[in-house]
Amino acid sequence: MDSKDFKSMTIEDTFRELQTSRNGLTTEEAKKRLDKYGYNEIPEKKVNPVIKFLSYFWGPIPWMIETAAILSALIHHWADFWIIISLLLVNGIIGFWQESKAQNIIEFLKNKLSLKARVLRDGKWITIPARELVPGDIVRIRMGDIVPADIKLLDGEYVNVDESVLTGESLAVTKRKGEIIYSGSNVKRGEMTGVVVATGLHTYFGKTVQLVQLAKTTSKYQKLVTKIGNYLILLTIFLVLVVTIVELHRGMDPLELTRFSLVLVVAAIPAALPAVLSVTMAIGAYDLAKRQAIVTKLVAIEELAGVDTLCADKTGTLTLNRLTVGDVVPLGKHKKEDVILYGALASIEENKDPIDLAVLRALKDMKIEGEYSKFKQIKFTPFDPVIKRTEAVVEKDGEKYEVAKGAPQVILELTKANEDTKKKVAEIVNRNAEHGYRMIAVAFKKGETWELVGLIPLFDPPRPDAAETIKFLKENGIRVKMITGDHLAIAHEIAQKLGIGKRIYPYDVLKAAHHSKRVEFIEEADGFAQVFPEHKFTIVETLQKNGHTVAMTGDGVNDAPALKKADVGIAVAGATDAARAAAGIALLKEGISVIKDAIVESRKIFKRMYSYVIYRITETIRVLFFITAALLVYNFYPITPVLIILLALLNDIPILTIAYDNVKIDKKPSKWELHKILTVSTVLGTMGVIETFLMLWIAINYFGLSPTKTPAILQTLIFLKLAVAGHLTIFVTRTRGPLWSIRPGNGLLWSAVGTKAIATIIAIFGFGLAGAIPLWMAGFVWIYCLIWFFIEDATKLATYKAMEGERLFRKSFF
Repeated sequence: MDSKDFKSMTIEDTFRELQTSRNGLTTEEAKKRLDKYGYNEIPEKKVNPVIKFLSYFWGPIPWMIETAAILSALIHHWADFWIIISLLLVNGIIGFWQESKAQNIIEFLKNKLSLKARVLRDGKWITIPARELVPGDIVRIRMGDIVPADIKLLDGEYVNVDESVLTGESLAVTKRKGEIIYSGSNVKRGEMTGVVVATGLHTYFGKTVQLVQLAKTTSKYQKLVTKIGNYLILLTIFLVLVVTIVELHRGMDPLELTRFSLVLVVAAIPAALPAVLSVTMAIGAYDLAKRQAIVTKLVAIEELAGVDTLCADKTGTLTLNRLTVGDVVPLGKHKKEDVILYGALASIEENKDPIDLAVLRALKDMKIEGEYSKFKQIKFTPFDPVIKRTEAVVEKDGEKYEVAKGAPQVILELTKANEDTKKKVAEIVNRNAEHGYRMIAVAFKKGETWELVGLIPLFDPPRPDAAETIKFLKENGIRVKMITGDHLAIAHEIAQKLGIGKRIYPYDVLKAAHHSKRVEFIEEADGFAQVFPEHKFTIVETLQKNGHTVAMTGDGVNDAPALKKADVGIAVAGATDAARAAAGIALLKEGISVIKDAIVESRKIFKRMYSYVIYRITETIRVLFFITAALLVYNFYPITPVLIILLALLNDIPILTIAYDNVKIDKKPSKWELHKILTVSTVLGTMGVIETFLMLWIAINYFGLSPTKTPAILQTLIFLKLAVAGHLTIFVTRTRGPLWSIRPGNGLLWSAVGTKAIATIIAIFGFGLAGAIPLWMAGFVWIYCLIWFFIEDATKLATYKAMEGERLFRKSFF
């Protein structure tokens, strides 16, 4: 049976059909049903590994290489043909292996962030992974949950459910006892108990909401590299056209020219880009997971590197979210014990609500559990951010009472308090707020009239690591703005203790201000108090419109719009499923120090990608312009198509290890500076063209090599020069300071050394080549490249210094 069949059934018939009861299942029975029905998930359609591997030979870049191989066969260059095919296979194997590794990491992250469910097993409420739910389980759902299976509602007043993810209907619907609530729905309000009627493929919509998504949106990095890739391809096509016109005029075989031109285009395209991007991001995501920060959208890593403003929730992020009860204030004829007793009766332990737990702990501290046990709670209405209170109907000795606790202004309205009482309560609230206490009021109703019982002060102390973390963030160019729904005085107290600042404004001031003044307030503020969830969206949006890259923390269902709007939404520890689904990063560890770790890691990843972009442009300019210059000046192909492909492969192997490289993070938010990237790349690339052309000139004029008599040896010499210099360039581009300022990672260092050694061995012994060079000549290439290596690094430093001087000049005079 599926969920539709249970829709018209009574609750008793449902229990009978599912062979369960309100006491739930035993662990043993649940295991039997799990074996019978399978896990509560939609099996993912896995791509056959063979088909996945073959996909690496399908696409524009592989087509070009394959076309070059076919053309080699047509003109009977069989040695070239087999080398090109071999290199194509190696490239496919490396790509397949790297993507598999990245995918395994993503699977690991998805498992870490899987949905949880509260279920009644063996007569006890426990939390289990939602995938382990089975038909017949009794579960509890509440505000902020994503419904884990199709459930028939049993107990509770109502739940307000957003089914837009399933139906496209934007308006929430209300579900009551006896109705079915579907898997994937989002609980906006209320709390109820239900019985699972369908799981996995048998749910009404046949799918579940997956929290971890590999977002298909294009990040700033991807857009930038796409622009650079397009620029390189256009540049290559232009140079190929120049070469084609010149060589056809000189009478070169069109088929041979086409084969060479195709491979030249392949050499210019950043073929390693997808692998570098996915592996760098995935490795970074794995490192963050070890620090208890789970990345749900990979592009969030790159966005986080550029964050300059962090809008942080106070409760649970900057503070411990472990409330303690202060000196209780009874009102009227009531005693302190009455205030705590009625407050406890308007609480429920199962929800793990911090306020409820604090009041229930105070009940034990006052040793009035005996009196509390005389009451029976027969109805409970959980906290709702709209009405800002909890309510319960309780019974004692056959007589019913109502109790409520919540925001003082709400309870005063409920009890219809007079002006004197309101004034007195306001004085108490303000006096306690100055010392960081948050007040809740308690009311009691017997008969028709609500009666104000008293006030409970609650204090949520700052986290021990919060002040230090905020100091670190400020030192690294990130401004922290505290956002809280608490009273202004409490916000001031916490903000000053943590070193956030003194400019804390109530949101009412912003609402009343003119638009331009409101923007000014938001810009200069250190925080906002008395903020409703919907106001967070406005704050984030305003900051973004003013050019800021904003990170936002949140935990509730009402935080979801702001989390989604922010450049990086961060769901803090204990956040609802809805908040985690909207966020780009979800924290498993409490506090703000995890955010510091995430920012440090994201800036490291950014630096690695930045280095790759500069290196890729530099190498393309070096190879393309040198080959073009050699053809035009000497009418000589300085490197064969096979050697170009081999060179591209040898260069790409070390660059894949850049995901593990050591880097030094900037003390300010990371940004893509296209002007600097293109300037540095062009300078280094041009220098590469000069040094390589000079090597060709030395070989022809001093080594006795000739483009006409010893072309193969000359080509091997140039191949070795490009291979050694190219790998050394990696160490130049990876830092803004001197090349020795940061030790390279072991993977990058030894892969570069290894591939240079392979290139040297190939050149000396002539493996697969038409000509080999003597050992002394290979030694000269190494010495020559090492000399230029330091010249390149000095030029890079001078270029950065010149650009910094230009920036300061513009800033000073313009």
